[in-house]
Amino acid sequence: MTQQHPIDDHPPKLQSSFPIHLQFIDISYKVKTDNNKTNGLLIKHMFKGGGSNADRNTIRERVILTGITGMVNPGEVLAVLGPSGSGKSTLLNALAGRLPEQCFSGKVVANGAKMTKSVLKRTGFVTQDDVLYPHLTVRETLIFCALLRLPKSLSRREKMEVADSVIAELGLCKCADTIIGNTFIRGVSGGERKRVSIGHEMLVNPSLLILDEPTSGLDSTAAHKLMSTLGGLAHQKGKTVVTSVHQPSSRVFQTFDTVLVLSEGRCIYFGKGSKAMSYFESVDFRPSFPMNPADFLLDLANGVWQQDNVTEKERPNVKQTLISAYNDLLASKVKDACSDSASEGLTPVKSLAPKEYRTKCENGVNTWFNQFTILIQRSLKERKHETFNPLRVFQVIAASLLAGLMWWHSDFRDIQDRLGLLFFFTIFWGVFPSFNAVFAFPQDRAVFTKEQASGMYSLSSYFMARIVGDAPMELILPTMFLSITYWMCGLKPELGAFILTLLILLAYVLVSQGLGFAVGAIIMDAKQASTVVTVTMLAFVLTGGYYVHKVPIFIAWMKYISTTFYTYKLLIRVQYGQGRDIWYLLGCFQYRDRHASCKFIEDDIEGQISTASCIGVLLIMFFGYRLLAYLALRRIKA
Repeated sequence: MTQQHPIDDHPPKLQSSFPIHLQFIDISYKVKTDNNKTNGLLIKHMFKGGGSNADRNTIRERVILTGITGMVNPGEVLAVLGPSGSGKSTLLNALAGRLPEQCFSGKVVANGAKMTKSVLKRTGFVTQDDVLYPHLTVRETLIFCALLRLPKSLSRREKMEVADSVIAELGLCKCADTIIGNTFIRGVSGGERKRVSIGHEMLVNPSLLILDEPTSGLDSTAAHKLMSTLGGLAHQKGKTVVTSVHQPSSRVFQTFDTVLVLSEGRCIYFGKGSKAMSYFESVDFRPSFPMNPADFLLDLANGVWQQDNVTEKERPNVKQTLISAYNDLLASKVKDACSDSASEGLTPVKSLAPKEYRTKCENGVNTWFNQFTILIQRSLKERKHETFNPLRVFQVIAASLLAGLMWWHSDFRDIQDRLGLLFFFTIFWGVFPSFNAVFAFPQDRAVFTKEQASGMYSLSSYFMARIVGDAPMELILPTMFLSITYWMCGLKPELGAFILTLLILLAYVLVSQGLGFAVGAIIMDAKQASTVVTVTMLAFVLTGGYYVHKVPIFIAWMKYISTTFYTYKLLIRVQYGQGRDIWYLLGCFQYRDRHASCKFIEDDIEGQISTASCIGVLLIMFFGYRLLAYLALRRIKA
């Protein structure tokens, strides 16, 4: 019988956690920056040969990391300390395999071998920001993650048991059925939200756990509780834990086995946390009064040091002194320690796992249809709160009632009024869904990027789940709107006419939604994308055939790409048939110049665009906009 750890209730298939000895040797990283961004020179540099020589001279290289070396063993917690901008997050991204190898120099090895996909699959990476869906509960969040990340060899029930065990292990039982929440929605506390983020990675029982400032925003007690949990994972389960911490308390500092201190991308200390103070005392840096060791180390990393009998003028360059001391006293010892451990014959991670386990964990991903189904379920649970927001429902019902009262039982012969009502339909249900859809992918970008990096699902399954899951919810409100307005306004009192009008309106909503998806995915900035889609819909409305009939030739082409133009034509034909019937009602034969709508109706008579053509163009737009959105997401993924 397999012996289980007392606090590990994972199914036997997931219990094996293989030790990873992590080493990073001479890690360096540089980025190019432009000192004249405000002059728009970045745009010139995007094109080959763009910009003058003077412009190119503004490009500078900024050094983020320089020759960082260290190691961490299974069962240990390595804490990376340093002020903001010292390179902590960059180093962790390099260790987690989130930076392409060509972007930095140096080596990152696990058990003496190069980092492989096998190691990365056993690596959990917790970002600094808690990227979670706010309307899902803690249990729902971890269950959906388990369904997507755990191997298909496990049943749904077993995956749910894994999620429940992680909830218990991280002390989340009391808030399991509470929504995550965010800045605007009340949910779990900051510490609990951070533990949920850690739970995301704990579901796969990782051997290596990397966390970027997990205590950020937490009070001293919550931070200590969280770090004690991480220490328990390392010491009791033999996991390798690497974390950056911004400003730890003295209690939190005591939970660190090993400490790496960075200053402006360079190392000023690497070694046991308990020996850090004695090392700095050995190089003549000691506090003038008892203080938190972490505070003292961060002061030194910032170049701040003051003693009663030593003025700052006598030690003007603290940082450079500490960097030189590290290079002289510790750097060679750290490199030798890394070399010694690498030569101990540690077994590569891949060969530690039985073949059966490797097959299940590395190749046992969920099928595309399973990913699609799970993502649809998660999308429906999360989006229903947004779609049926009370303010949004009130907005639609208020607009429908207002329109019904304004056009109350309008006369069939009041063509101009009726055309105005039909065009109001196209304005409202063109702008409303496109403006809402434009936020979809920019708001999801953080979650999507994080989950894609973890290999939870394919881009196509996510995209299809998003557009299919949103469609039925987006169609409920326009159905409510038309059901109220159509009969109040006294439009054609036939069930067939009502159904055709509803179908046209729903198709128009889906096309407008696709436009919002495409613009949002291409720009990936909610504010800019909303501006672009608003201007686009304004152009479509102006060329839709109601306001302007004699459009100048140089801009007349725009109406043929206008979704409003084709929808307006279809709505008119449902109510009045082909154009000649409306000609007679408007009196266009006798008073051709007195009615502005005669020119628009004349286009119908001349057969420029048939009903079938209008439907065909809308279908092309329906698929075309979504294809553009998908291709844009592929570009962002790359």
